[in-house]
Amino acid sequence: MDKKCICRLRSIYRAITALEQEMQKLHGININEGMLLCLLSENKSLTSGEIAEALGLTCSNTSKIICAVEKKELISRVMGKTDKREMYFSLSAAGKKRLEEMKDCDWELPEILTQVLEKTNNE
Repeated sequence: MDKKCICRLRSIYRAITALEQEMQKLHGININEGMLLCLLSENKSLTSGEIAEALGLTCSNTSKIICAVEKKELISRVMGKTDKREMYFSLSAAGKKRLEEMKDCDWELPEILTQVLEKTNNE
């Protein structure tokens, strides 16, 4: 990896960090919590293992994110019908509302992230 690549990665990291700070300020959630809300909006209900796999996070990290979002009452927990040890998570009414508020927000994506998304969409 050359110096130019590392510098570009640093710029991308800084842009994501700035975006996450704005997200936290405007909506009270971080990027991982937002990704969890989006994931649950696309699926009726998921187990924590399914969430971890879909988000590409460890089970431990996923558990922390679930707890944080659950405390904010943005998701609901339901016990499995056949296996009472298994928990399923779904988006609550408050979670749906928060996601809609986020979609309606006019965010300005940093230029470097716009370039990365355009390149990804063209592949």
